[in-house]
Amino acid sequence: MTAKVMNIRSKSWPLCKPATVHFAFLLACSLVLLTVFGQKQALAQWPHVAVSKDGVPIAYEVMGSGETTLVFVHGWSCDSRYWRMQTPYFSENYRIIVLDLAGHGNSGMARTEYTMASFGEDVKAVVEAVDAKEVILIGHSMGGSVIAEAARLMPDRVIGLIGVDTLENIEYPLTQEHFESMIAPLEADFKTGAQGFISSMMSSDTDKDLREWILADMSAAPPAVAMSALRELMAQYITGDAAKVFDELRIPVITVNADKPTKDYEPNRRHMFSYDAIVLKNADHFLMMNRSEEFNTALSQAVQMLMDKQVK
Repeated sequence: MTAKVMNIRSKSWPLCKPATVHFAFLLACSLVLLTVFGQKQALAQWPHVAVSKDGVPIAYEVMGSGETTLVFVHGWSCDSRYWRMQTPYFSENYRIIVLDLAGHGNSGMARTEYTMASFGEDVKAVVEAVDAKEVILIGHSMGGSVIAEAARLMPDRVIGLIGVDTLENIEYPLTQEHFESMIAPLEADFKTGAQGFISSMMSSDTDKDLREWILADMSAAPPAVAMSALRELMAQYITGDAAKVFDELRIPVITVNADKPTKDYEPNRRHMFSYDAIVLKNADHFLMMNRSEEFNTALSQAVQMLMDKQVK
């Protein structure tokens, strides 16, 4: 709201004394401010809480409107803030939901094991709380495994999955020995080990301030939560369950991934109902943050591809 500033002088108010004029001006300004604040408070979208299957409270926010709901699921040791470059962009055309998985952000931590299946229940609780009927689940990193679990729980609501720098090879041959050597530095000193682990996923071209924030934020995660989630995630690749999850899903999957020499998408096509990949050249693991404009365009393309498949 734009308010006109009046040039108030005594000659403009011939029947009023200066003190009366001053009071009238303050009263008018107060009314304008109250009106503006009242309108903003009426339009505010406050955070909400849903209760997961095991009773853990899950914090989430809803923005925008539309028949299709986009649910953004963060990755390992992250939270809903990692989607801050997507929320204003996609809320113009869709209803969007961002949430904090249990043990992350503002959600509860009363869980002893942070499995992908339990995270899937967190997503399900939020989707059911808002009664979203047509849902596309978008998951970054570990979130790719989470949205697959969530889709198994909601076959009547989820029309497609979009992985963000994840699901590069759901048959990846990980051994227990390799995994233990990989996490040994995190077990010895979580903060230092986590920073080294995360740094390996980042580009040297990443903005310095963003890089420092990601490293500091993720390495400050509760170690018990982080290590449990990491073990549960990697266990799916050791046992082969990461691929088996997709054998049960009859919905299309698309990934928006950074270009990596180690990627192998053929296993995905063996297990997924349908699979497509959009690849961003010279991007790193946090492409939704450090390549946000290019990423948003690619994610829009992926969403439209899923909606087109739904029409057919």
